[in-house]
Amino acid sequence: MARTYDDPCGVARALDVIGDRWALLVVRELLLGPKRFSELRRGLPGAGQSMLTHRLTELEQAGVLRRRQLGPPASAWGYELTDRGLGLEPVLLALGRWGSRIPTASSAELGVDALALAMRTTFDAAAAGDLRVRCELRLDGDTLALEVGDGTCRITRGAARSPDVVIETGATAFRGLIFGGRPLAAAEQAGLATVRGDREAATRLLTLFPRPGVEAAPAA
Repeated sequence: MARTYDDPCGVARALDVIGDRWALLVVRELLLGPKRFSELRRGLPGAGQSMLTHRLTELEQAGVLRRRQLGPPASAWGYELTDRGLGLEPVLLALGRWGSRIPTASSAELGVDALALAMRTTFDAAAAGDLRVRCELRLDGDTLALEVGDGTCRITRGAARSPDVVIETGATAFRGLIFGGRPLAAAEQAGLATVRGDREAATRLLTLFPRPGVEAAPAA
């Protein structure tokens, strides 16, 4: 990349690679698995096409992601993280935890990948206890496999293998279920969600993501 901090510190060297605008959000969009360019644009509506193309090229040159052919059913080129890019996952999770406590004035809704990251950062392992459940989430046409077990929460893009429960809803409605405390039955009655499979596991699953407290604004 042309811009550099010219500083030997590891933080500065990392920011030389992923410090530009949209870079880490591109990584966020690919944490769950590969995406086509059109899917990346849908997840990053504020990034112009030329800006996103430029950033993808830079990240590819830096070895953070790579292009590869996706399919089936339709063969198309897409983007996926390399091992180096996947190494940024704990960085994204830490930033997500830190940022979740900052007040926001944004009226935009969380996209599916941003919502998945929020779930990872708020997952309460103590509350999960010995719960083991495989859930398939169908959110706004995107399918995610959510697996809880051994005090961990794993989310990947794609269908779940032999799911115990399938929840189909929108990202906004699902955010209300896990962070807003809306009862699952109420969302179903309103036609905002459908559940198939182990309802008890689904109900418990939705309680494992406590909404983080927001920090008070600093004094002037």
